[in-house]
Amino acid sequence: MGQPVVLMPGRMHPAVAEGLEAHCELIRLWEESDPDAVLAARRDDIVAVATGGTLIDGEFLDKLPAVKLVASFGVGYDRIDATAAAERGVVVTNTPGVLDAEVADTALGLLLMTVRELPQAERHLRDGKWKDGAYPLTRATMHGRRMGILGLGRIGQAIADRVAPFGISVAYHNRSEKDVAYRYYPTLVEMARDVDILMIVIPGGDSTRHLVDAEVLKALGPDGIVINVARGTVVDEQALVDALRTNTILSAGLDVFEREPDVHPDLLTLPNAVLLPHVGSATIPTRNAMAGLVVDNLRSWLSNGTALTPVPESEGLIGSA
Repeated sequence: MGQPVVLMPGRMHPAVAEGLEAHCELIRLWEESDPDAVLAARRDDIVAVATGGTLIDGEFLDKLPAVKLVASFGVGYDRIDATAAAERGVVVTNTPGVLDAEVADTALGLLLMTVRELPQAERHLRDGKWKDGAYPLTRATMHGRRMGILGLGRIGQAIADRVAPFGISVAYHNRSEKDVAYRYYPTLVEMARDVDILMIVIPGGDSTRHLVDAEVLKALGPDGIVINVARGTVVDEQALVDALRTNTILSAGLDVFEREPDVHPDLLTLPNAVLLPHVGSATIPTRNAMAGLVVDNLRSWLSNGTALTPVPESEGLIGSA
C-alpha cells in the first residue's frame, strides 16, 4: 500500500509541505496544468486536505469522497463550510492557541496607534511639519476607557488581560454568557451604548456578516473607537466610512477589510482611520507554530485517526479528540 494522499489546493506556508512530505504523497494542486483533471483522477485517493484560504464547501468535498479531514492554517475558518463538512463526516481543524498572544499584541498596538494618533504624528514629523509647529494634542487617552469585546474567546481574553494596566474596564457580547468576571451584554447595541472602545475578535462568516452596522456605530457614539483584528466582513465597511466621515464615532483601527487586499478607497483618505495590512499573526515564530499545528493535525489523523484541534462543528464526529 502506498502513502496516504493529501491535497494542498493553494500555496501555504512552506513548513506545511516540508512537514508532510515524509508522511504522505502531497498533491500541490496549484502547480497542476489541469487541476480539475487531477481531482477527477485522484478523487478516490485523496484522504485529507491542507488549506490556507481556499474555499472548501460541500460542492468541493463532493468531488473528493475519500476525504475525512480538512486542516486549515489559521484560527478563522470562514472559507470552509464546516457544517457541510460535518454532514459528510469530514473533520475540520484550525490552529487556535498558537497565535493568540501575537494577535492580542497587535490589537493592543493598534489601539494605542489609533487612540494616540501615532501614525499621523509620525507623518507630521516625516513631512517636515514639526518645524512649523507641534503635532496637535489628541482628544483621546487610553486610560480609564471602557472596552466592549465582541467575541470573548482566547484572543479576546488575552486582549482583556493586556488592557487591565491601563485602567480600562471590560465588558463583552457573545452568543451566550460565559463564567468570567466581565459584564455580559445580551445585545451588541446595548453594549455599544455603554462602552467607548469596540474591540472586534469574532469569527467571520455569514452569521456575523455586517454585525457591526450603522446602528451599532451610532450607539457607540462620538467618543467611540472601533478596533477590528477579526474579519473585515463583520463590519459594514460603508457604514464605518460614513461614521468616520461624519464624526459619528471618533476613530477606527483596522487590521482586516471586507475585500482584502482591496481597501475601501475612502478609508485611505480619512485622517481618523489607522490601517494595517492584516498582520495580526504575521511573525515568523507564530506562522511557523501555525504551520506546525497544521502538520500535527494531519499526521495525527493519518497515523491514528484523531484530530488535535477540531473546530466546534466537528467535535461530535468519530475520531476527533
